[in-house]
Amino acid sequence: MPITFDFAGRTVLVTGAAQGIGEGIARLFLASGAKVAVLDRDADRLAATWPGHESVHAFAVDVSDSAAVAHAVDDVVAWAGSLDVVVNNAGITRDTVVWKMTDEQWREVLDVHLGGTFAMTRAAIPHMRSAGWGRIINVTSYTGMHGNIGQANYAAAKGGLIAFTKTVAKETAGFGITVNAISPNAATAMVTAVGPELLAAMTATVPMRRFAEPAEMAAAVAFLASEEAGYITGVVLPVDGGISM
Repeated sequence: MPITFDFAGRTVLVTGAAQGIGEGIARLFLASGAKVAVLDRDADRLAATWPGHESVHAFAVDVSDSAAVAHAVDDVVAWAGSLDVVVNNAGITRDTVVWKMTDEQWREVLDVHLGGTFAMTRAAIPHMRSAGWGRIINVTSYTGMHGNIGQANYAAAKGGLIAFTKTVAKETAGFGITVNAISPNAATAMVTAVGPELLAAMTATVPMRRFAEPAEMAAAVAFLASEEAGYITGVVLPVDGGISM
């Protein structure tokens, strides 16, 4: 798609950026002139996706480790001189019905989605407050609003992200910081892993009759990160082909 956003002079941090939606978001910001810090806990995939670019800084970080997150944010600011936009995209699934779900499966999903977003947001806000400007965009899910069989952990985490987004938006609105979320519907590895028959059935429920490419989510994130979206905060923007209608 044509690039019309201008993020020259901005520093953007994207978690879960080794593939899928996170990679698409990071590439759009890079093409729009930003310095981009890309984080993922899969060091090998991260290195393969981002082999080297003067405007890209790659970190192998597990966002559920709050100390590692804080260190990464400090490194980004030392590298770029600022941190203007944070996209909390990192996520995992550990699906099973609730009566079979282990403590580990519950905790791991919440620790990555919800704990990781908390740790990254907490670390980033002081830098944004100092600058008097900031954008935080969280990636939630339709499942976080409506639930899904076999995903009690994922639904709880994504629902928590919606409440977290609205709360932090209220806390930071007076400091020039906006906090929003998108609810995507893209053909990520998580989606395509369900198998062709279930994927076809899922696709049939989408009014637009297709899942988006991961990169199609990037434009919505870039808009929420833009100067033009400066009066928008605390919203969850569906980017889902109509499934939330």
